[in-house]
Amino acid sequence: MYFCDRHEVQGVVPALAHDGRRKDKASMPNDKADNPWTTLSVTDRFEDPFIRVEEHAVVNAAGEPGGYGVVRFKKRGVGIVPIDEQGRTLLVGQWRYPLGRYLWEIPEGGHDPAEAPLDAARRELREEIAFVANSCSEILSMDMSTALTDERVTCFLAWNLRMDRPDPDPQEVLAVRRLSFADAIELVWRSEIRDALSIAALLKVQLMATRDELPAGLAALLPPR
Repeated sequence: MYFCDRHEVQGVVPALAHDGRRKDKASMPNDKADNPWTTLSVTDRFEDPFIRVEEHAVVNAAGEPGGYGVVRFKKRGVGIVPIDEQGRTLLVGQWRYPLGRYLWEIPEGGHDPAEAPLDAARRELREEIAFVANSCSEILSMDMSTALTDERVTCFLAWNLRMDRPDPDPQEVLAVRRLSFADAIELVWRSEIRDALSIAALLKVQLMATRDELPAGLAALLPPR
């Protein structure tokens, strides 16, 4: 286990190893060189157009043999926080089958890795809320459910919106809710928005407003709270 203080987070002081010794930055864990796991074999257990479930035989970080289930996502995800000319955002409501309940979320969806995330975000806006964004900016990238999956998503802020003809996915039954951005943040605070991607994206936009980092034209619409 590594420990760091607030200065190390800012890149000032090296981290501490579990025994209290300083760790040089060159020896800090990275994506591959310090991987404590060894993969012995991989067996596919299930596959459909969206995911592949793998069973891994491994030697784990404690040096013990064992098994590990991994879900590989064949698609990438996008989420979009749309802001209209009055500073309102739009949420999409739909029944989420795995959870067995209805959720309100920002517009989101999946795309093939070959499709650019920005193109996918513009497509999802048109499909889910029938809007085209003349301005769109990437604000966040996320790894989801990291203990089990390799799902990755990219979030965008969209503004200068104009209505377009609806182009829904036939399997989606959606409702659209327009509300002030402040009310959306309040729903996050009250845990009435529970989708992790929606929470992260909405709070990132709120943080951008607080730090005066919103794109030109949006600062007046989304004042810091």
